[in-house]
Amino acid sequence: MTLTPLPRVMIEPLARAALLEDLGRAGDITADAIVPADAKATMVLATRQAGVVAGLDVAALSFELIDPRTEVAVIHSDGTGVSPGDVIATVRGPARALLTAERTALNLLCHLSGIATQTAAVVDAVRDHKAKIVCTRKTTPGLRALEKYAVRAGGGANHRFGLDDAVLIKDNHIAIAGDIRTAIERARAAAGHMVKIEVEVDTITQLEVALAASVDAVLLDNMSLEQLTQAVAMVGGRAITEASGRVTAETAPAIAATGVDLISVGWITHSAPILDIGLDIAP
Repeated sequence: MTLTPLPRVMIEPLARAALLEDLGRAGDITADAIVPADAKATMVLATRQAGVVAGLDVAALSFELIDPRTEVAVIHSDGTGVSPGDVIATVRGPARALLTAERTALNLLCHLSGIATQTAAVVDAVRDHKAKIVCTRKTTPGLRALEKYAVRAGGGANHRFGLDDAVLIKDNHIAIAGDIRTAIERARAAAGHMVKIEVEVDTITQLEVALAASVDAVLLDNMSLEQLTQAVAMVGGRAITEASGRVTAETAPAIAATGVDLISVGWITHSAPILDIGLDIAP
């Protein structure tokens, strides 16, 4: 799968907001006091542990927004696996700018690389099956585009990006509508012809009703392996099958073996540990 970089117009507002949060009302008073204004530096972004890189563009932009004279030379691009000690990029430019942007660049790079790393682990766990690993809307407010990009960098795929690009009927929608069929009928009457409809079900009985209404996809929520196997057989290719609930790299292979098309994992965006990356003075 080709990893397409996010356009600058999408990532620049996020980098600017993060830098402004750090600069506060007076800028970097530490670097400004200690580092001469004309000092230059060459530094390296180096990994402390194995993982998958993601977020180099937004990290590089963080340096550039502080001072456009900075230059970032990428050695290991996004989506690349790295080992401890690998230099993933070299950063050159005014020393003050490098130090001022350091934390913002690392916050974003480490976080996104952590997501890519954890995604890659789950993707690798199901490599012998057809199931794709997809993320959810359980993302950090303001960072969804970056976090979903990081999932792609790790070899995963994206579920819907927001409330407006697909219909996902969940338990609370059904409870308020009164029943699954009513919820589906209302959604179909309101949605455009390009909008797909997915229904969350947690029992085989609910699945039967959803299939009778010809939905596009079914979210099989917290089902046992036996139920998932039965559900996939019942669907018989008439809808996309998606499994969710309690998914880890350890449990994913058995879930994938049931024959589901997708496995959605919320924690790879909302709880993935960072990949430890540092910014060091070049030798």
